[in-house]
Parts: sequence; C-alpha cells; structure tokens
Amino acid sequence: MFTLLKILWIIGITAEGMTGALAAGRQRMDLFGVAVIASVTAIGGGSIRDMLLGNYPLTWVKEPYYLLLIWVAALATVGMPFLLENFRVVFLVLDAIGLSAFAVIGTEVALRLGHGFIIAVVASVTTGVFGGVLRDMLCSRIPLVFQKELYASIAVLATCVYFVMMWLGASEPVTVVVAVLIAVNTRLLAIWRGWALPVFDYQERS
Repeated sequence: MFTLLKILWIIGITAEGMTGALAAGRQRMDLFGVAVIASVTAIGGGSIRDMLLGNYPLTWVKEPYYLLLIWVAALATVGMPFLLENFRVVFLVLDAIGLSAFAVIGTEVALRLGHGFIIAVVASVTTGVFGGVLRDMLCSRIPLVFQKELYASIAVLATCVYFVMMWLGASEPVTVVVAVLIAVNTRLLAIWRGWALPVFDYQERS
C-alpha cells in the first residue's frame, strides 16, 4: 500500500504541477515563475495540511527529489505548446486527477495519524483544494473552488467513498483506486453537465 500511495502522490504532484505551469503560461511568466507556480500548486495543499495536523517533516522537505519531479513536469509542459492551445480541456482534466489523488492522500494521512471522519474530510479538502487556490490567486484568477462546478465537494465525496469502501471490507488498494476513480469521473461529469451546489445570492436593497 505504501507503494500505491507513493504512486498516487507522484500522479498528483505531476498533474497539479502541470496545471500550475499552464496557468503561469497564460500569464506569460518566465521559467522561474513557472517553476514557482507549479511548486506551489503541487505541494501547497499538502504542506498546509501537514502543518495543521502537526505532521512533520513535510513530505517534500524529507524527500526533496519530489521538487525535481515537479520542475521537470513544469518544464515538459512548457515544451508542449499544444497544451496551451487546448488549455481549458487539458487544465481541467489534469486538475480533476490532481484534486482526486490529493483528496485520497489527505484522507489516508489523517487516518494514519489517528483522526476520525471529520478531520479526514478537512485533510482531504485542504490537500485537494488549497494548492489550486494558491495557484489561481497568484495567477490573478478566481479560484476554481469558488466557481460554479462541484470542486471542494469532490474531495468530500472521495473521503466518503473511502470510508464506505472500508466499511464494506474492501482492501486498501481497492479502496484507494475506487475512491480516486469515482472522484475524477464525478468532477468531469460536473464540468460537462454543469452540476453545482446551490448559490447564495443576497443583494442588499438600495
């Protein structure tokens, strides 16, 4: 299972690192800016989670070669201009993969530290969402989590599926794979079908 989690982590940071590079490219940043945005996107959520839960050392501090992987993914993205030509589709698919992978990782970390369902949800949302929030804020974009399609709720869904699979007695690898697949597909369906949470629209009378 440790190997599967590591694979999931590599998938997550690679996907989100690429979304960071794409977002930086849309803002015409230099290569240093691309590397910074990619890094913040890929490890920002997990770092915030670990600081909140007191889980030290941070993964990328303990194993800094993950930073090299993020930078390689970012530079590879720079070298593939066709990705920018299909920016929205590529960006949203990669982001869905990263969100789902990080949500499951957040759940796993919380459980490993002895926490229950509520903290697992918090860890899932923090890991899955906040790297993207930092990316979008640094790139002067409205964060995806605040836009119309389901986003943070996908991380909650991933945690719920994880717990249901555990309750059904599924093995840990099966639980992880099913949770990620359901989360990714639900996120993509939400984009395609326009599924969204109810919006609170309050306009003060003049």
